[in-house]
Amino acid sequence: MKSIACAVLFSANVLSAPALAAPDAPQQTPDTYAVAGERITIAPGRALNLRCSGEGPQTVLLEAGGNADSATWFQVQSLLAPQTRVCAYDRAGYGFSDEGPLPRDLDADVADLSALGATAGLRTPLVLVGHSLGSNIVRAYAQQHPQDVAGLVLVDPPEQGAEAQLPPDWKQQGEAGRVQRNAFLDTCLAAAEAGTLDRGEGPLGACLRAAPPWQSAPVAAATRAYKLEAAYWRTLRSELDANTAIFAVPVPETESYGDLPLVVVAAPAADMPGVPDEVANVLRAAREQTHARLVAASRNGRRVEVPDSSHDVQLDAPEAVAAAVATVLGGTESGSRPR
Repeated sequence: MKSIACAVLFSANVLSAPALAAPDAPQQTPDTYAVAGERITIAPGRALNLRCSGEGPQTVLLEAGGNADSATWFQVQSLLAPQTRVCAYDRAGYGFSDEGPLPRDLDADVADLSALGATAGLRTPLVLVGHSLGSNIVRAYAQQHPQDVAGLVLVDPPEQGAEAQLPPDWKQQGEAGRVQRNAFLDTCLAAAEAGTLDRGEGPLGACLRAAPPWQSAPVAAATRAYKLEAAYWRTLRSELDANTAIFAVPVPETESYGDLPLVVVAAPAADMPGVPDEVANVLRAAREQTHARLVAASRNGRRVEVPDSSHDVQLDAPEAVAAAVATVLGGTESGSRPR
């Protein structure tokens, strides 16, 4: 899930976290990610793919960002598994999970996460880790199910509330970009429904991007296979539409998690080539406000700055994310209760 500046086109306290005594993270996804982990039936005809490893009295649950599945956590999960029980899952319509009812908004994601936890018997309270859009999902879950959450790690939360401050011409460009994006997604969806997306040329060739270098060949092939399905494109279009409303409003000043351990893991502010200074300044200010309000939402809120990282901190600096999780685990009660 990219920030608003990128979405237009496709759409504090500082804590020094301790190092983990754990093996080095793998550099490529293990081939086990090319097949489903454990498919958990959460409703008639619907199952979500869950991947758990490690043991311990507490469970860490990893929530991916937009347009991403559980494979994005392969390094963080490998670092945490020697320390605790850790699980990642594919949201509906992604990876090896079945499609869910539309719209795919925060309410739908929180309802699925609640059903997954209950059906899979995940031990609560959970330590929830969310990247980008996933940070919004775990925050919403914590607000709706506070008794089931022991701590939050929010990995590079996107800026919220910038849209109202943008110049009118930039807002118009943003809306035009969203219309163009949806038209493109509809074209990809139509080809997927017709079974011709794999042979797509010209504009259709842009529907399926090249695999990132961190994916092994079997995992890249499995990812391509699910992105050939119409369910993926329906899910992605709905998620992106929902994001417009999610990120349009600032984090409420009244948002509160009491004494819950909370860490914001932040990448450096991204460069914005080609973006006018007045727009870039609005986006940077919204990002700082977003992070500051999230830290202030807990009396145990902290911010970890991770240099030399992109928005995908969990891939660029997995040790920093794992260390932040370890810090939260150390600040929670040692016991947990079965759900």
